[in-house]
Amino acid sequence: MSGRREQVLAEVDLAVEPGEFVSIIGPSGCGKSTLLNIIAGLDRPDSGAVLLDDGLDGQEQTGPWERLGRVGYMQQKDLLLPWRTVLDNAILGLEIRGVSRRQARKQAMELTESFGLNGFENQYPFALSGGMRQRAAFLRTMLLGQDMVLLDEPFGALDALTRVQMQEWLLTLWDSMNSTIVLITHDMDEAILVSDRVYVLTSRPGTVKMILNVDLPRPRNFEAVTSPAFASLKAKLVAALREETVRVGAAL
Repeated sequence: MSGRREQVLAEVDLAVEPGEFVSIIGPSGCGKSTLLNIIAGLDRPDSGAVLLDDGLDGQEQTGPWERLGRVGYMQQKDLLLPWRTVLDNAILGLEIRGVSRRQARKQAMELTESFGLNGFENQYPFALSGGMRQRAAFLRTMLLGQDMVLLDEPFGALDALTRVQMQEWLLTLWDSMNSTIVLITHDMDEAILVSDRVYVLTSRPGTVKMILNVDLPRPRNFEAVTSPAFASLKAKLVAALREETVRVGAAL
């Protein structure tokens, strides 16, 4: 029936400490992106609350409009403007905030090397590889300086080799910037490799099925995926997600 309301999430309790890297994984349509939209302030939940660190060793309950601008949000598509160069795409958020073009460019130039964009500042998006476009989009997100960054499958559209390179780059960047990151992914290896903790959601309505603590030592690189400890963690994720696949299949 057209216009029918359907519950997307149910009693999701998710906690992310300052400086942590947390991933969310689950079946398609289980509400992962909706959850990020709620955290970012783009969607309003029917019930429940979102608490953000108030910077004074406490937390405050915030409404959607209060969270807008306090949380960085990068989606799967890079959403670069084709008529702006890499540098001018990167400074778009700062310009909207009222930062002068000259100052915004100066801030961006100080980070282009760290983001692997040195020498590409004046290129247009059409001339860049998928990985380079994602780096430019991530620079745009990080330039806003929010303590929490939400990533909705930022590497999902990349080929396997480029995705591995981007995962290692993200780990190196996170280690140096000490941001709090929440990542949505369908890639189990990616979730374990980058995270301190992985939340597994059930099929719709999404609720937390399992919390997997990733106690692998840091710093990490992709060689970790071949270790017995990594394989053990992945086996737990596979089992949890397979249960959901079987449950959904039985309900069809």
